Amino acid sequence: MTTPNSGALRLDRVSVSFPIYQGTSRSLKKSLMYRAVGGQIGRHADRITVRALEEISFSLQQGDRLALFGVNGAGKTTLLRVMAGVYEPTAGLVSVSGRISSMLDLGIGIDPELSGYENIRLRGLLLQIPPRELESKLEDIANFTELGDYLHIPVRTYSSGMMMRLTFAVSTCFVPEVVLMDEWILAADMHFMAKAQKRIQEFIARSTIFVLASHDLDLLSRWCTKGLWLQNGRMRAFGPLKPVLNAYRSELK
Repeated sequence: MTTPNSGALRLDRVSVSFPIYQGTSRSLKKSLMYRAVGGQIGRHADRITVRALEEISFSLQQGDRLALFGVNGAGKTTLLRVMAGVYEPTAGLVSVSGRISSMLDLGIGIDPELSGYENIRLRGLLLQIPPRELESKLEDIANFTELGDYLHIPVRTYSSGMMMRLTFAVSTCFVPEVVLMDEWILAADMHFMAKAQKRIQEFIARSTIFVLASHDLDLLSRWCTKGLWLQNGRMRAFGPLKPVLNAYRSELK
């Protein structure tokens, strides 16, 4: 593994909206949904949109470990996907310096009809790993997955645990500048994750910037130094982890 260059991540007034219904007809379902979300849904002439994120601005520099937290539906996973480039902002700018490793979704960069080996190469391209570098790591990736002959057959035959092994092994085979992680990756396939614990800790430690979304506040306290509290798609607080986390805990009581 090579040492990463300095990385940086900056969001400037980022908003994300999703259209959920098309057409100009009025309906009881539309009206009830609009009232139920208390302003989180916008009404337009031809559609209704959900505002998943609104006016998100912050920046991270070398050494930052950011905890994302908030109740279900606060916008944590959406924000991770925006930083990873999976979602394009409706408004605002996202600026990232350096390579990103995102462990958010098993299906990203996976073709179910291709074999495990072919998908390793495909996901490597998605992670911007040079083909020659990936080929030099192929044996190590294959051994780490413990999938053996399954790597020669289409991944549509894989269980979710096998898929996690494949994507995890590729995502951690290089040192990125920015690591983005959703908490589910730490709970899936516990037998494998016990083996992977050392690898993932080294992977995170050697990255420049680390962002973790989780409901486990103790885990966030161990791994992170800054906190971003999301509420209804907006930033409720951002700064050093301890005071932000204490404010969040107080509101939960």
